[in-house]
Formats: sequence, C-alpha cells, structure tokens
Amino acid sequence: MLDKKPAATRRIPLVIATVAIGGLAGFAALYGFGLGRSPSGDPVCRSAVATAQKIAPLAHGEVAALTMATAPLKLPDLAFEDADGRPKKLSDFRGKTLLVNLWATWCVPCRKEMPALDELQGKLSGPNFEVVAINIDTRDPDKPKTFLKEANLTRLGYFSDQKAKVFQDLKAIGRALGMPTSVLVDPQGCEIATIAGPAEWASEDALKLIRAATGKAAASL
Repeated sequence: MLDKKPAATRRIPLVIATVAIGGLAGFAALYGFGLGRSPSGDPVCRSAVATAQKIAPLAHGEVAALTMATAPLKLPDLAFEDADGRPKKLSDFRGKTLLVNLWATWCVPCRKEMPALDELQGKLSGPNFEVVAINIDTRDPDKPKTFLKEANLTRLGYFSDQKAKVFQDLKAIGRALGMPTSVLVDPQGCEIATIAGPAEWASEDALKLIRAATGKAAASL
C-alpha cells in the first residue's frame, strides 16, 4: 500500500532531527564541548606556557599566590595613556617581559603594594623587563600622580586609564577578579602567570622568579 501522507508531514521527523543536531552544536560551542573546538589557544603563546612551567618551582614564599599559565593565552591589546596623555598599548612593549599591574588610590592593598613595584622597577627594568602599572582612578586624574609624588615613587612610569576599560578587558578573559591585579606577560604579549591581590614584588622570591622569566639566571645577577 502506498504511503499517502503529505510530503510535508513525512519531512517533520527530519526537520526535528536537524534542529536537534543544530541545537546540540550550538550548546557545545557555547559551553566548550568538542565539535572541533581547539583547546590549544594561540600557538604563539605556547612558549609562555613553557616559561610558566619552568619558573613554577620559584612561585613560593612572597609570590606563592601566583597562578601559572597552563594554556596559551594572548592578552588583549590593552589601551591606556602615559603621563603626558599620549595613547599607549600593550603591544608598544613587545620584546620585553612585563609585569602589568592595575591599581587605584581607593584600593588600600594597591597603595601598600606600590613601593615594592617601584623598587622592582628600579632593580630589574631594562631592555628585557618593565613594570607597567596602570592606574584606573576614574574621577580625579591628579590624585594618583600626587600619591606617587608624595610617596617618592619615582622609578615607575605613570600610565592610566580613566575609563577603567583595561580592568574590564582582563576581567572578560578571567584575569581580573579584584584589585590589585598583576599579570606577568612574555615578550609576545602572552600570559605567563597571574595574581589576584598584592605581593612583595621587591622580595628575593619575586626577583628570582622574574629573573628566571626573563631568561636570566638568578645566580648571575
């Protein structure tokens, strides 16, 4: 006996199946399940993960709270301004290992951490390393400058983002949960390690770790 059901009726199961498969694919893409999604990240950043693995044993004592990168991650090209109001980007520092720090005058742990960052800049800054401390005060632009001057913190370069977008950009990739936030970044702009909260950046523990991150043996410095 011939199937006399209308063609449209016979197509219903096929349409339902197609929709179900499409929905599953969308769900997988949203929540990270397979279906061709590569977990490897940016290939350019694989060397940063290797650096993280190499220096991981040095993340103790005063820098024990550092979280080492376990997957390649290229940071957003953060945009901010220098002391003269000229635009700067993270990519302007390519070729150097960076300690990118976000701070604000309303953040008590930030203020306490700044002298150590200033000392770190004085001890290790050069062709291979720099501290890029970005202020995110959104109201009085003179307040952070006054704070640095009164605290005699003269070795740090002054960088700011009065819209605090740098914080939102790092938060969007899960690298800014509060203040202060610091990210150790390799010369290609890739994450080596991240810390939420302050650290004693001028301590011997921190100096050894950062020297190792820049490829310099601590014993030689």
